[in-house]
Amino acid sequence: MNKYLRQLFTAVVALFVILGLSSTIIMAVRANALNNDPRNARSLYHQLGAYRGAILASDGTVMAKSEPVNDAFKYLRTYSNGPLYAPVTGFFSINQTADRGLEASRSMLLNGEADSLIWQRAKTMLTGATDQGASIETSIDPKLQQVAYDQLGTRDGAAVAIEVSTGRILAMVSTPSYDPNKLATHDTKAASQAYNELSAGQNSPLINRATSQLYPPGSTFKTIVASAALETGDYQTDTKIPAGSSYTLPGTATQLPNAEAQADGVNGQISLQEAVAWSSNTAFAQLGVKLGASKVSDMATKLGFGSTITIDGTESTGTPMTATASTFPSDPTDDKLALASIGQGDTTATPLQMAMVAQAIANNGKLMQPTLVDRVRAADLTVLSQTKPQTMANAFSEDSADKLTTMMESVVTEANPQLAIDGIKVAAKTGTAQIGTDNSAIDGWVIGFAPADDPQIAVAVLVHNTDVYGSLAAGPIMRAMMQEALQQ
Repeated sequence: MNKYLRQLFTAVVALFVILGLSSTIIMAVRANALNNDPRNARSLYHQLGAYRGAILASDGTVMAKSEPVNDAFKYLRTYSNGPLYAPVTGFFSINQTADRGLEASRSMLLNGEADSLIWQRAKTMLTGATDQGASIETSIDPKLQQVAYDQLGTRDGAAVAIEVSTGRILAMVSTPSYDPNKLATHDTKAASQAYNELSAGQNSPLINRATSQLYPPGSTFKTIVASAALETGDYQTDTKIPAGSSYTLPGTATQLPNAEAQADGVNGQISLQEAVAWSSNTAFAQLGVKLGASKVSDMATKLGFGSTITIDGTESTGTPMTATASTFPSDPTDDKLALASIGQGDTTATPLQMAMVAQAIANNGKLMQPTLVDRVRAADLTVLSQTKPQTMANAFSEDSADKLTTMMESVVTEANPQLAIDGIKVAAKTGTAQIGTDNSAIDGWVIGFAPADDPQIAVAVLVHNTDVYGSLAAGPIMRAMMQEALQQ
């Protein structure tokens, strides 16, 4: 009899252990996954029934907020001027998990479930008040955001502006954009239809072109090759380097020409400064090969290439907002290195990445961590967290940065006077990358900063699939953004 009792006791204990383990797995290990499962109706009602915190621009403009409604979900997420701010906010939907923008990266704070809000939750429990999520105060300048959005218009492209000394993102625009309000509706059928329409195809407006799409950066990449050259100590702004009207890619019969006669130099030679000013393909292709893949790649890496860049959030606050890693080819043959050195071939970058390159040059070679959130406040307005500037890398010396600035100023004063702003020194680098079948289309680029003698704002603009040079497609957008930022 004792034997059977022991066996029964053992079986009961084993069942309790299994029950305890399964409960632990469900409640702890798989809690987040189960809460985020769109099939979990209880979680859905809980999230939509919570007063989600607001997302604000730097001047207090409300970009997203929750409004009480008379339905089962209690609150409706609304977005003022939704398409303008969509790349920043992302969306909060009844039938799609927030997977982009601040709605995702700060989700736990917005819905009030973050660990840092535990005392706020306790306080509301004791007082009987309504639970409220934290508000997110961003670095976005509404006027600058609007100018960039209006300038891009119906074109496929992106624009990013960064505060030089801190890395704060002042504007981040992606076009075509979308209206998050269509996804936030409590009409599940309409929300699903809107999502299916918006997410279809490779050119989906849900894609943040500023951070999640890679493009050949064209001649804007020459700033990186120039910085690698300056850092060797063997090159100055007036150092003569090989150029010419055409360059045969090593080991091939392919001829690489220049777009401007001035880029050819004189007697096959051109100064480094003139090569930047006139965007000499033949000079920079040969310079890249002369420096070698290792030096160019090392400089690109210091400036952020090859790594996913976290813009906002952590696993504890939601789904971090990141920028896709920009690329430079690994161990390329000399012909591919030549193309990569002029921002073509296997070199690709996000607009954010190229804005960071401009920011580093403007900031004496110091690359700053890009950020979108200035501070987070609880419902009682106490500050839960405040973002501090953080250096990502000291990419190159202040001397190299000064020389790069001088060369980029000559891009405006010599080759592109239409980019000049009265009374303000502008440093820039244009880019025209050939894309499509038989190089039939163009990605037009410009990066720059101003004032060149006291940098405040760094900008990158991309216009995808255009038919004119970057100086004409993207240049006026950068100029308008700089004018807006500097007149405030």
